[in-house]
Amino acid sequence: MKKLIFLLIVTFSLNSFSQHNSVDWNTDMNKSIELSEKTGKPILLFFTGSDWCGWCKKLVREVFAKPEFAKWAKENVILVEIDFPRKTKLSAELQKQNRSLQQMFGVRGYPTVWFVQPEKSDGQVNLTKIGSTGYVAGGPSKWIAAANQILKKK
Repeated sequence: MKKLIFLLIVTFSLNSFSQHNSVDWNTDMNKSIELSEKTGKPILLFFTGSDWCGWCKKLVREVFAKPEFAKWAKENVILVEIDFPRKTKLSAELQKQNRSLQQMFGVRGYPTVWFVQPEKSDGQVNLTKIGSTGYVAGGPSKWIAAANQILKKK
């Protein structure tokens, strides 16, 4: 009986771990812009306080960690996490990039999600705003429906 319980615990742990890691979040904006230009997909910028923001954790748990979101994201967007953790130390370069993006998009609360399309002009890359959202109640299907409405405006 103990072996069966142990096996069930391990199985459920591995299942939730694989779901949480079912999408690839980029942190480097330059690489994300290159990927977006290659694929033609817009960029989803997820502004979060990963280790302290309750609503951010809820969005990850209820939407971003679900297979339905992973499938949608793989087909539709390039994912970028713009994190402002309190306990985890980020590199100075990443902190600078994240603060710059926070100011550029006027982010004052978390979670905030911006959809953008990079466009080159005179050798410079501009990020054209498509639209923004945050936490949407109702799980992945409701969140994806809201995101698709924003992306239709593109």
